Amino acid sequence: MLPWGNRCILIVTLLWDLVSCCDYTESTCGARRPGDIMIGVLSSCHTKVDALHERIQPEKFNCTEFDIRTFVKILAIIHTIDTINDSGFLPGIHLGYVICDTCADASKAIQSALHMLSINNTMASQCDLAEHPLKAIIGARYSEVSIAMARLLALSMVPQVSTRGSTLDDKLRFPSFLRTIPSDIHQTRALAHLMAHFDWNWVGVVSGDDDYGTVALQNFLKEAQDRQVCTAFQEVLPHYLGHDDIDRRIREVAEQIQSSKAEVVLLILKGQLVEKLFKVMIRKRISRTWIASDSWSMSRTLARMSGINKIGDIFGFHFISGQNPGFENFLKNLTIGTGAVNRFIEDTHTVPDPQKANDDFLTHAVDLNVRQFFFDDSGSSASGYDLIKWVKREDGRYFEVVGEYNVMTSLLEISAASIEWATPNKTIPVSKCSESCPPGTSKKISTISCCHNCSECEEGTYTNVSNLHNCLKCPNGTWSLRGWRECQPRTENYLRWNEPFAVSFLAATGIGFLHLFSILIILLKGSQSVVFKVAGGKLCFVMIAGLVVSFSAVVLFVGRPNDHICRSRQTMYGLGFTLTVSCILVKAFRTFLAFLGDRNQQHMLNKFYNPPVIIICGTAIQGLICLFWLVFDSPKLERRIRRQTMTIELQCIEGSNWGFCIMLSYIALLAIICFILAFKGRKVPQRFNETGYIIFSMIIYLFVWICFIPIYVTKIQQRSAVQASAIVVSNFGIIFCHFFPKCYMILCKKKKDISSQAYLNSIRIYSINSMSKELPDISLDSGEGSLDTVRQSDCQRSNQHSFCHFLCCSFLDPPLFVLHL
Repeated sequence: MLPWGNRCILIVTLLWDLVSCCDYTESTCGARRPGDIMIGVLSSCHTKVDALHERIQPEKFNCTEFDIRTFVKILAIIHTIDTINDSGFLPGIHLGYVICDTCADASKAIQSALHMLSINNTMASQCDLAEHPLKAIIGARYSEVSIAMARLLALSMVPQVSTRGSTLDDKLRFPSFLRTIPSDIHQTRALAHLMAHFDWNWVGVVSGDDDYGTVALQNFLKEAQDRQVCTAFQEVLPHYLGHDDIDRRIREVAEQIQSSKAEVVLLILKGQLVEKLFKVMIRKRISRTWIASDSWSMSRTLARMSGINKIGDIFGFHFISGQNPGFENFLKNLTIGTGAVNRFIEDTHTVPDPQKANDDFLTHAVDLNVRQFFFDDSGSSASGYDLIKWVKREDGRYFEVVGEYNVMTSLLEISAASIEWATPNKTIPVSKCSESCPPGTSKKISTISCCHNCSECEEGTYTNVSNLHNCLKCPNGTWSLRGWRECQPRTENYLRWNEPFAVSFLAATGIGFLHLFSILIILLKGSQSVVFKVAGGKLCFVMIAGLVVSFSAVVLFVGRPNDHICRSRQTMYGLGFTLTVSCILVKAFRTFLAFLGDRNQQHMLNKFYNPPVIIICGTAIQGLICLFWLVFDSPKLERRIRRQTMTIELQCIEGSNWGFCIMLSYIALLAIICFILAFKGRKVPQRFNETGYIIFSMIIYLFVWICFIPIYVTKIQQRSAVQASAIVVSNFGIIFCHFFPKCYMILCKKKKDISSQAYLNSIRIYSINSMSKELPDISLDSGEGSLDTVRQSDCQRSNQHSFCHFLCCSFLDPPLFVLHL
């Protein structure tokens, strides 16, 4: 038992509730007309319940923000019912209606539905409902309200026919729910088709937190995933317009849209929320491509907003609809029928300009004279959607049908020619997470399927179209560099005939051949002169032959090489230049012996002085070196491919570096021996001074090839040019030092300066200076002291002295002591 104090409090509370409870049934529904069969209509003439969060008692809902568009739709229903009654379509039956306002609130909708189902303000039993005149209820506008009503009406299986409620597909949960629009699955599928059609794979989504927004968002995400469309962001706004955080959340969403690079934004919201968001967008001057859900895709209020033309393009899907014959005249002559009550008409006085609000309401409606409408087994419309574009005009926007989505075939048809884009260049806006990967790159997917990185194709691979996931390999015989979109044949790189280096080498070689030919003519012309005999006589012709072979090797360094050319050019140079240096060695050895002061040593070394043997052996050793080199690891052609180039370096490689080094080292050894012998015999008479030319030519050779080695090792690509340069310079060093002075003396010197007497005088002077012993006077005249007389006597006396004997008999007596080749 409760204490007496608590009992008193409980009694007082109950009495207060009884006193404070009022009957609001009269004001629950705004329009009524009696009939044999009643049709209930639940619609949101007001879009907001004021101070809903402060409502703590079952008092009257304070509905605000009258919606003239919904009111016109209510009038359309009344007009249709009156037309049916007047036409006699149902003989003996008069249709009535009761229209209640849901104020876009589920609780208010349930209250209105209970009022419609009640009999004498009392909820009727199921048996009583069978005799109830209310046979069906039309409504409501929003899915959340429709869901609340559908659960209530499912108890008594009262049919609910909705012009919205696209998310109520479950017949197990909503068995009595029917609708005149397609399922929301088709709308979200159409939205995904639209984005895929324009290649928008990176979009933002803003939805409400009501059932409509939640279900539509989930359906869209599924359809978008199937069509490779990803969401850059997903924002949720409270559906209740009086929510404390609504303005703050609107600002946050606007900042998110502004900061995102998504150029397309899908708004699954009520028209009132869209209006609030657009006001912020207009103020921030943010332009995007907006995609409207069916809840606001044909909103006249939004189309007439101030600044609506500044926010970009707007597209939306709307259910296929048409004209209501006679409805325009009904609006112009609006009257309340006999026995009818319509309190909504009184609320139109709260609209500042009702006529303006309703202006152009049906101007752009679609003519349905040749259209057919279909319904599926679940009772949903299968007629499809119109794609609506909001076209700019001076006072706002108007709606134009630019495409159609067929629910039966899931095909979207768009009239692209009729779309004028708001982008600066009038092209389709781009809304992608990542730019398309151009040809020459491959697409590497990141953690988000719509986002990727573009990686350049590696060498030897390519892509010739955009957005390939893998690069293709180049066909045989072709190649590509990094990031190329096609493969091309490689270019062979070698010292071509038309290159500057090659032209210079060939020109130098030609000049060398010309010089050698000229020298040969001059030497043949002066073959009987003392200058020719002192220069070596027929030995000069052997040197010229060696230089010709060496110059010929230079020609093989130009042009496309092959294995045979690689072998030939090294062998020709090695043998040709060795032959030339061997001849120079004979000349140096001869001079060294001629002016060697020690007779015994001269006699001993003179045994080795055999020019043919020296030349043949010197050249044969080089031949053996080249032979072993060619047999064991010969020079060959190498195709060298460098990274990030389209060229193949065709180069001759030495094969065995040892063979190449030994060949050059052997020539260098002969040159050093020549240098030493010439240096030892450098103090000779001026007219016999071959030693200076030998020393200078060998210095040139050694200097050139000492410089050649480091350059040849480091400049791999220029090896042919470097070696050819070294060969040319070495050959010209021999020509300039050994042949030019002799040719000059033969052609330019006076005969008396190069006569035998002049040479004998030089020998005599040198003998006097070196041995303090005079030679008899020698004259060119016959008789005593003449050249013919002195030759015999001098040579006889010179037998007692090696120096005089060698000079007189070697340089002057015919046949000379030089090689008889």
